Amino acid sequence: MEAKSRYNVAIVGATGAVGQKMIEMLEMVEFPIEELRPLASKRSVGKLIQYSGRNITIQEATPEAFEGIDIALFSAGGSISKQLANEAVERGAVVVDNTSAFRMNDEVPLVVPEVNREALRNHKGIIANPNCSTIQMVGALEPVRQKYGLNRVIVSTYQSVSGSGLDAVEELKDQSQAMLDGTTVNTEIMPVKSEPKHYPIAFNALPQIDTFEDNHYTFEEMKMINETKKIMEAPELSVAATCVRLPFFYSHAESVYIEIDDDQVTVPQMQGTIKEGQGVVLEDDIMNQGYPTPLSAEGKLEIFVGRVRKDLDVQNGFHLWVVSDNLLKGAAWNSVQIAQTLIEMTTEQ
Repeated sequence: MEAKSRYNVAIVGATGAVGQKMIEMLEMVEFPIEELRPLASKRSVGKLIQYSGRNITIQEATPEAFEGIDIALFSAGGSISKQLANEAVERGAVVVDNTSAFRMNDEVPLVVPEVNREALRNHKGIIANPNCSTIQMVGALEPVRQKYGLNRVIVSTYQSVSGSGLDAVEELKDQSQAMLDGTTVNTEIMPVKSEPKHYPIAFNALPQIDTFEDNHYTFEEMKMINETKKIMEAPELSVAATCVRLPFFYSHAESVYIEIDDDQVTVPQMQGTIKEGQGVVLEDDIMNQGYPTPLSAEGKLEIFVGRVRKDLDVQNGFHLWVVSDNLLKGAAWNSVQIAQTLIEMTTEQ
């Protein structure tokens, strides 16, 4: 990417939950934008979005829409990314893709800037933004891995409905209100807008996010397993995941068990190491009920870690509680950070 003072930036999926947050993040950091070009499907063409106090008209996401674009942030679903990302690259744009379309492609770097910034130097036009749950976990674990090594990770996630999009947020609202009003809700699997058919989410817990694979893990769980190994460049790392959808709106929480190489590390030492992590905030004051929650993390850019404790039976084992806003650090903010880092690297050359 050519170094410039200002850049033409396209947002693909500008009307979606993540696309809207991308626009907010670009404005918040005063990204050096010459032109912001919001792109979406035909049904959204002509609608207006606001950026820096002015109205900008949404255009249709077509190959031609990327003419003159320097950076394209994609968050419109994997099928759209597969259809248009290479079209954008051919027209001179660098693509930061927030879908799973390219994450496991050996030619595409999968990047969390605080963890593997240098991987950006090897991009060939497309850079993948990891899965939201993966981002917050590797961000929390990287300072631990750097200092003490890391050989095993077992994670159980508690994920908000916004991870499935705006339709899922409305679904939770509607179902919750219906149940509070005394309306009988069908407890069987049913077709809905937000994901493949599933059980009701209101006042429930769904141990399935995305479809099941042949190995009995879900696609979401396999994303966490494979992406963690790729980002940390640790194919030998043992990773297992169970991903669960819960009835709250924003932020994901994770219970993470790790085994490190050093069996002499104390809880205060582990807390101090986590606290030193870039973009990580330690909230671990159990005497005063100090720990992060999805609600307390909502709207914030950092990854929050609490409940740090040593396993009672495994000397080199630790348990952590990790929380982050899935639409921000888990998606929009990490994408914008990647774009910022690209510019920094361009000016370094």
